[in-house]
Amino acid sequence: MVRTPVPEEDEKFKKLIDMAKQEGESLGGVFEVFALGVPPGLGSYVQWDRRIDGRVAQAFMSIQAIKGVEIGEGFKLAGRFGSQAHDEIFWEKGRGFYHRTNRAGGVEGGMTNGEPVIVRAAMKPIPTLMRKKSLHSVNIKTKQPFDAAKERSDVTAVPAAAVVGEAMLSIVLADALLEKFGNDNWDEIKARIEEYRRYVKEF
Repeated sequence: MVRTPVPEEDEKFKKLIDMAKQEGESLGGVFEVFALGVPPGLGSYVQWDRRIDGRVAQAFMSIQAIKGVEIGEGFKLAGRFGSQAHDEIFWEKGRGFYHRTNRAGGVEGGMTNGEPVIVRAAMKPIPTLMRKKSLHSVNIKTKQPFDAAKERSDVTAVPAAAVVGEAMLSIVLADALLEKFGNDNWDEIKARIEEYRRYVKEF
């Protein structure tokens, strides 16, 4: 199982992995994780080190071989006009404030906005290759060139990295949740969250 969001595409990815293995190559890729039911207001819009997007990015960049992180539509937004990039705000009686889109990935101004938090991470290919011709390297002592050593290696670690990403996002959000609602008793924390949700809907 390669954990694709479209299960019927699994075979396509498996064939690509098998082909790369035969060629002695490795593969990278992009994985996506998300969190539902996140209350609005986690993080900070005034303190740089408490911004939820900064904390999420730091957590994901700490995973081995991750070279890029985006929240929501991330890099795509850079190529759009403002009218195409932002999530419009609406209000409805009984529902309160809401968005019809989630391009921001559940984070605005350094804080969660109540929408699903969506994070994507780009993982580079594993550096150990099993090809006949390895990558060039240099001996540290002699400074002479030599081919990098071949070691046992998986073809790709992207599916496994997605599991780690889920854990990292959970840790960051749980930490921010405890900062906002405190306490060491889960029942009392849940009660505070529900009270907060009712309070927010009254605006």
